[in-house]
Amino acid sequence: MVSMLFSPFTVRGVEMKNRIMMAPMGTVAAANDGTVNDWHLLHYGARALGQVGLIMLEATAVTEQGRDLYGNLGLWNDEQETGMKRLVNHLHQIGAKVGIQLWHAGRKRKIEGAAATASPGTVMGQPSLGITEWQIAEVVDAFLASTVRAMHAGFDVIEIHAAHGYFINDFLSPLTNKREDKYGGTRERRYRLLHEIIEAIRSVWQGPLFVKVSVDEYSAIGNKLEDHMYFAQRMKEQGVDLIDCSSGGVLPIKPKVYPGYQVPFAEAIRRESGVATAAVGLITTGMQAEEILQNGRADLVAVGRALLRDPFWPRTAAEQLGITIEEPGPYKSYWFPSGSMSHEN
Repeated sequence: MVSMLFSPFTVRGVEMKNRIMMAPMGTVAAANDGTVNDWHLLHYGARALGQVGLIMLEATAVTEQGRDLYGNLGLWNDEQETGMKRLVNHLHQIGAKVGIQLWHAGRKRKIEGAAATASPGTVMGQPSLGITEWQIAEVVDAFLASTVRAMHAGFDVIEIHAAHGYFINDFLSPLTNKREDKYGGTRERRYRLLHEIIEAIRSVWQGPLFVKVSVDEYSAIGNKLEDHMYFAQRMKEQGVDLIDCSSGGVLPIKPKVYPGYQVPFAEAIRRESGVATAAVGLITTGMQAEEILQNGRADLVAVGRALLRDPFWPRTAAEQLGITIEEPGPYKSYWFPSGSMSHEN
């Protein structure tokens, strides 16, 4: 068979050797100052060796105050940039493309101190302080500065984290955005912060730009698919290349989960907006990933926990599909049973 899962995917001249993306998963393994350490070289390096096409690093804070926990990665100073460059070079040498997910925790910040976010009062029992327009401008500038550092570090892809009840999501969501200025109220106004961040990033970054969103907030008054159809069209106009479709996280509401439970969000946004999408959510087998791609439901498959359990998940998926893929040089002729499968990609 000809596998779509193992076909290349190219965005703005950046070619990923297959359509497997390592989903960003917080490990809280950084040093207290947010810098990369040897653990990250091993953790991400193993998945690059396993032949993941695009490794998306975990949420990386754009400011010191924007962290959730002390073990979060950061990209707001020179030392962090140097560590990131070392990690990116390491992963490139193994053959993977590398993305970074830029992020601000907002009200979900667990480190002592007030979190800056969009709405007054409390949300999920956490302090939620309205911030001034000049403070918002500082956050936009921080995303811009971290983008420049990501460029210097050699990243191939930048993803903006606008999901799961973090800073940007709190502006997008009517559940948390109670502002009465130009950043609150209508969908257009709630989108303004994300618009400004995309505009700032695009002023310096010409490479692939992804945005992660919570398509359904699982509340009668929260954002739903129709809201994100509007947001997707705005992102398309601004030059966003791919929407990473997740859900939930604004309120402590647990959806019913099952294999591929979030894939319909990626399918609908891709079909209606014409923007490429990544599908995520309990995607665990090669056959499942292949079906998503063959049926045009997404352009990339983001694999999370399955890759934590099996760093060589691409090899496992290929075997499930009855094909072989290129092996890392040192593993040549050892990965697959000799002669049991044809060499097709």
